[in-house]
Amino acid sequence: MNKPIDFKIEKKLEGALGRAGIIKTEHGEIKTPAFVPVATKGTLKALTPEQLESLGVQVTLANTYHLYLQPGDELIKKAGCLHKFMNWNKPLMTDSGGFQVFSLGVAFGTELKKIAGVMDKEIELPNQTESGKNDLDGREVSEHFKPAKVDEKGVMFRSHIDGSAHYFTPEKSIEIQHNLGADIIFAFDECTAPNESDHYQAKALDRTHRWAKESLNYHRSKKNSETQALFGIVQGGRVEKLRKESAQVIGEMDFDGYGIGGSFEKEDMAHAVEWVNEILPEEKPRHLLGIGEPEDLFMAIERGCDLFDCVAPTRNARNGTLFTKSGKINILNTKFKEDLSPIEKDESCGCYTCQNYSRAYLNHLFKAKEILANTLASIHNIYFIVKLVDDIRESILENKFEKFKKEFLEIYIKNKNEDNL
Repeated sequence: MNKPIDFKIEKKLEGALGRAGIIKTEHGEIKTPAFVPVATKGTLKALTPEQLESLGVQVTLANTYHLYLQPGDELIKKAGCLHKFMNWNKPLMTDSGGFQVFSLGVAFGTELKKIAGVMDKEIELPNQTESGKNDLDGREVSEHFKPAKVDEKGVMFRSHIDGSAHYFTPEKSIEIQHNLGADIIFAFDECTAPNESDHYQAKALDRTHRWAKESLNYHRSKKNSETQALFGIVQGGRVEKLRKESAQVIGEMDFDGYGIGGSFEKEDMAHAVEWVNEILPEEKPRHLLGIGEPEDLFMAIERGCDLFDCVAPTRNARNGTLFTKSGKINILNTKFKEDLSPIEKDESCGCYTCQNYSRAYLNHLFKAKEILANTLASIHNIYFIVKLVDDIRESILENKFEKFKKEFLEIYIKNKNEDNL
């Protein structure tokens, strides 16, 4: 059988789990570590595929749950695959829908996210308003919407669009992802809240392991396994014993790579990543789901992660929050109204926005509620994070990681909490 991907480690960090490598796919190479912007519905909000490519984006990730509901995976298959449907000719990933199970089930109507207290993963699922109505990004959703119900075989949920009933099993998730045709897909899993009891975490982990095996067996029975790589997902919440057990069980299955899933308390994340990556096979790539803050990227790379997906750069951008080497700024702040310098004040940023526009112009666009604000802000934030991870990769290859990390974080963390937001 042909291998759908090939992973080669080029350089390892001395005294740590981090490494720089290359993942070869049918649609091109991914130089790792690499940041993976999230194109939830087959598009990165406010940006074209051509713009993404110009920003140095190597790979994007789309959402199985959303594309299944709209426009439908069968239509995308008929179009030739998601690559052709969205006009993206580089490597592409799709998640399993497992996080949406979590969001529509135990987390429905709460503020629980991938990292507790951190805006990070674009789930685009309903929250309940004070009036009791279901709301999705300010739009009321179907009155028939109900929280999802997880059982031993899968999850029953209702569409937030029209209230129609659906049932996801591991086989169904993989079938949808086969129709979408991404280069890298994920096994179906149950993502639990960080504050769940150890007893429930253990039950959910047992389900995730069984679903992983079912996902893998179904995938291997289809010809798609020759062109699509399947990653198994490690769960276990914040419990060390469960995380290590999951890494052992999933790591012994014949997956092409691994995802590290779950929702974390911020202070737990470094420990959980290290527990897992000390056990997972070194020769296969590892993807940390839902991480995109600069300090978290350094942490995860040092502890052996190769890929990261997150909507933080674009969601922050659409809210007017922009990344700079000196911390984040809120461009709507009055002090930027007459600031004619670029977003990155020392003019070191090579993005299209910084090369052509000022903070004052961005401030004006946001306050005037012009659509262009979202595009220019997203261009900058995506460029910033992609370039940062590229620079981290280069620092590993040149044996300068510790120096680069220290110099970057000293400035970024110091200024992070200044009155710019």
